[in-house]
Amino acid sequence: MKPPSRDKSRGNQKKGRANQDNRQLLPEAFEERKKQALSSILYIRFEDADAQSRLPSGIDASIPYPVQLQAPAVKLDPSSITIESLLAGMLRVLAWDSENENANKYRKYIKMSRPELFEELIVAGIQKAEEKDWIVAEEVFFAASGLEPERPEPYINLALMHEEHAKRLFDSGNEDEAEKEDDLAYKYYQYLLGFKDVFAPAYYHAAFFFLRKHNYDKAVSLLTSYIGMNDDEQRTRRAKLILEKLGGMGYLDTLFKEAYDFIQMGQEEKGLEKAMQFVEKYPDVWNGWFLVGWANRRLGRWSEGAQAFHTALEKGADGADVYNELSICEIEAGDLEAARSHLERALRIEPENEKIIVNLGALAFRQGHIDEAEGFFRTSIELDPDDRIAKEWIKKIQALRERKGAGA
Repeated sequence: MKPPSRDKSRGNQKKGRANQDNRQLLPEAFEERKKQALSSILYIRFEDADAQSRLPSGIDASIPYPVQLQAPAVKLDPSSITIESLLAGMLRVLAWDSENENANKYRKYIKMSRPELFEELIVAGIQKAEEKDWIVAEEVFFAASGLEPERPEPYINLALMHEEHAKRLFDSGNEDEAEKEDDLAYKYYQYLLGFKDVFAPAYYHAAFFFLRKHNYDKAVSLLTSYIGMNDDEQRTRRAKLILEKLGGMGYLDTLFKEAYDFIQMGQEEKGLEKAMQFVEKYPDVWNGWFLVGWANRRLGRWSEGAQAFHTALEKGADGADVYNELSICEIEAGDLEAARSHLERALRIEPENEKIIVNLGALAFRQGHIDEAEGFFRTSIELDPDDRIAKEWIKKIQALRERKGAGA
């Protein structure tokens, strides 16, 4: 799965041999999930004469084959064994136990029976990721990687899926979980960049990952390498344009990264000092003014923050984040109408941004529009069922109504 601004990575990429076992990338929780996933697998042998007389083409009677049960500990009805249940069992084993002693024979049988299955799995995984069904999408990509361990497509899609999940979590205020997802995305990108045969799309997508993390030196290195690979004409043009913008907007100046890092780490005064030095050097570049506003907003200096965000807009900023940050300053300063106007502007830019939707709900609540506020919070939960902040607001509204009902 790809963030909206990046194209899809399914299909027709050259193979590359990896330098390490991809299971080393996964957290300790992998073992628990593996145990759960394989608990519905039962191994069977086609040993007796009757079974061998009905042996499906390609089956090796000398080894056990996994069958996918409907649920763990359910007794197997021999008549229910089908080619599909065998394929499902083998795929699940390859997904979670790719080093199984019979894995190569399972791969051979699957490829003989369903030669297009790898591509089908990639498409299915992307679809599940786009539906935000992260757990199922991950297992589908695991199955694809187990089926074709040397193909890079499952790993690039796993990286992009975790990155997209991280952004969703961050937008809903769950920053700790977002960081965990970003850590997984980072590990998959590093894994792909270590392929012996260069996989060019990994350089392209990893560059965007590092741009989002404000690691501009790494992003520039990856984009520069990508341009030299002659991979995709449209992507190459975009990479060149981004490099040009990065240089022109001062992103490559160490002052910008220092300012961002200080603010991100909670050292706002130091960050503000660096940001002010940056805008003195680049007075017409909006991103420096955004950092000035961000630092002031985190320091509770609402007027100074709002002024800096207005300057950023005057200098050409047009992203949802600027309007959202400006609205926070305006809410705290008591200018609720201006805050609502700017939040609505941000929502028009990013209609599914949970953070903006929750902020609109909080503003409506503050204005006394309780039903409207609840509508915003429930919309956010529809977009992200794990939105912790929206759920807390719903509880607050329910408690308020209960108190009012008790006092009636």
